[in-house]
Amino acid sequence: MELLQVEHLTKNFGGLTAVSDVSLKVDDNELIALIGPNGAGKTTIFNLLTGVSVPTSGTVKLKVNDNLESLNGKPVHTIADLGMARTFQNIRLFNNLTVLDNVMVGMTSKTKENMLSEVFRTPSFYQTEDSMYEAAMKLLKLFKMEDSADQLASNLAYGEQRRLEIARALATKPKLLFLDEPAAGMNPNETADLTNTIKMIQEEFKIAIVLIEHDMSLVMGLAKRIYVLEYGKLIAEGTPSEIQNNEEVIRAYLGGDDNDLA
Repeated sequence: MELLQVEHLTKNFGGLTAVSDVSLKVDDNELIALIGPNGAGKTTIFNLLTGVSVPTSGTVKLKVNDNLESLNGKPVHTIADLGMARTFQNIRLFNNLTVLDNVMVGMTSKTKENMLSEVFRTPSFYQTEDSMYEAAMKLLKLFKMEDSADQLASNLAYGEQRRLEIARALATKPKLLFLDEPAAGMNPNETADLTNTIKMIQEEFKIAIVLIEHDMSLVMGLAKRIYVLEYGKLIAEGTPSEIQNNEEVIRAYLGGDDNDLA
């Protein structure tokens, strides 16, 4: 069954149409990629799907309790609670918190403690804290970051900050994870580590992933299906091999040179 269903999504900013009549779908545990040149509307689509922006028209539906439920008009925190999480082009961490605390912050929306237990520090409060700590450390261990748990996020290397942002998103227990250019600014070794990390996420968590990325070697090595945007419009959809040989994609995305799609 479809996990995410997007139909005729459109977003206008004044006289500019940033996204025009885009329809796409994501199935359970599927990894798809959204590619296109700069300014094609990829991040705008992420913002529309996750509630950061409101569509001008069209519908976004997510599977909730085996039924597709409309997300239109729902606030960001509600959409996150329903099982969608994301990272951003520009890393957004709590730089003055430790690595561990960054992950634990992502878990707070799933806790059931009431205000009285938090104010009076009841036994259930400490049980919850212990449970969150253990879960956060387990997550950091999966990302090979447990030794950095007590470091400030601001002191991490760039690639580690990227991994931490993904770990924090996973701490919300999503069923659909959006990764917005996770390899941006990475060197080849960091990109290779990221590729392995994304593979690990799918194997370990059995969740769907939607990936925006300009690194075509990463996209072609991970995605099962690819959607291609140009000027806010969807111009192609298919498997990596189909996209590599699509003449319209080569023209629009690479100006007639297909070397970067290899």
